[in-house]
Amino acid sequence: MAGTEATDTLEGQFLIAMPSMADSRFEHSVIYMCSHSEQGAMGLVVNQVARHLSLEELLIQLDIVNDESAIRLPPSVRGMNVHKGGPVEVERGFVLHSDDFMLNQSTLTIDNGICLTATLEILRALAQGAGPAQAILALGYAGWGPGQLESEIQSNGWLTAPADPGILFDREAETKWQRALGSLGIDPAMLFSDAGHA
Repeated sequence: MAGTEATDTLEGQFLIAMPSMADSRFEHSVIYMCSHSEQGAMGLVVNQVARHLSLEELLIQLDIVNDESAIRLPPSVRGMNVHKGGPVEVERGFVLHSDDFMLNQSTLTIDNGICLTATLEILRALAQGAGPAQAILALGYAGWGPGQLESEIQSNGWLTAPADPGILFDREAETKWQRALGSLGIDPAMLFSDAGHA
């Protein structure tokens, strides 16, 4: 279905894993697509939380705050999850955020008021309460070479849907997959019934 014309880009869209997803790393995943062109694609998994690491611990590890100043982190930052953004460059951090925060030459505007920044400056701003109103932090990303994603979509590995900021920035990661499917009018139970798991 997907062609190579610029109008066929999946930037700013959700990529929703089908129940038949063969790659266990992407099972029940929702990916926000940050870039998509003839050269390949890149996105961030937005519904897999890194259980072993809190944002507060990450900020301490990066020397953005210390144990003492961590107590004064804004409540919005304190409760923020760190997500497993994908299997590529898992030590690298990416922040998807609302467009009320921009860093010159560091922030990429993607679509529909959603931006991407991958610098320590945005983490410092968040720690000081001066960051974007809405943000999601991910370590690592999902990447595809030329034509690879299109092939996976044609093989029924993924569904695409307009990205809903309400789902994207919501902290309830466990239900994002069901809600993303619901935005397409799809009941996840109906997808499973084909495989005899209704």
